Amino acid sequence: MQQQNPLLCDPAEGVCEIPMGVAGKEVPVQDTEKPVTVIYFTDPICSSCWGIEPQLRKLKLEYGNAIDVEYRMGGLLPDWSYNSGGISKPSDVAHHWDEVSVYYDMPIDGDIWLEDPLASSYPPSIAFKAAQMQNKENAVLFLRMIREMVFLQKKNITRQEHLEAAAEKAGLDAAQLITAMSGHAKNLFEEDLRLAGAMGVRGFPTMFFIDASGNKEIVYGTKPYSFYETALLKLHPHAIKTEYNRNWEALFSKYASLTAKEFSVLSELPRAESETVLNALSTAGRLEMQTTKNGSIWSMKTSG
Repeated sequence: MQQQNPLLCDPAEGVCEIPMGVAGKEVPVQDTEKPVTVIYFTDPICSSCWGIEPQLRKLKLEYGNAIDVEYRMGGLLPDWSYNSGGISKPSDVAHHWDEVSVYYDMPIDGDIWLEDPLASSYPPSIAFKAAQMQNKENAVLFLRMIREMVFLQKKNITRQEHLEAAAEKAGLDAAQLITAMSGHAKNLFEEDLRLAGAMGVRGFPTMFFIDASGNKEIVYGTKPYSFYETALLKLHPHAIKTEYNRNWEALFSKYASLTAKEFSVLSELPRAESETVLNALSTAGRLEMQTTKNGSIWSMKTSG
């Protein structure tokens, strides 16, 4: 039986789908002080997951007091033993990623699949688990950095030098991370794959919102912000929305880099206006802009 290549994501459904078995029902016991745990199944090279970064960042700003986001790796691309859906080799993904970039309005340069293609998403997934072993918050920064590397900088994030660079930038011990990748981190990744199967995950992003009693809401695929907010409020109706500072300096102090779509969602400026503001700040020397053929990303200007 032919399998759909998982890198052929469906923008309309907002999902990168994987061949999985029958949906399971296992819900892990939650160990958190927050009312709701969000178990987020993702993958470093999942383009649909890159597409929900604006919504996820806003959810953390508004409801970070009510949710604990638990990142799990799903294993999107074990290897290239697929031949269907028009994708049988890495170069077939290049045009698809360019199309997905336009659909989600998030910069992605598909040329990595022509210039330095990845053989698997497993090494960066295991690297993320190694990062979690050191520090969970820094691991989220690490994941963001390797995503920017693969989607915008056309860097093959299976390569050790890129993983080490991202680890150092995220405040992690790079040597320790590399060592853990061939040890316990691999076991943790395998645990994530088993849990994905037990919970019936069939694609990414998949988010399970779970309360202390085990009640759950599922948001499958890339959806508008209201879907995530609604899932949380169904389980925790008294969640209080945190007001946060929407000016550019406050947002960039919280998130080191922002795309125009992210800045629009977080600042609540119209999309066209958000890009105008960011370009003006870049021209004024307040922000640094990195441009790709499919959009840009901005970060705070570093001194020196």
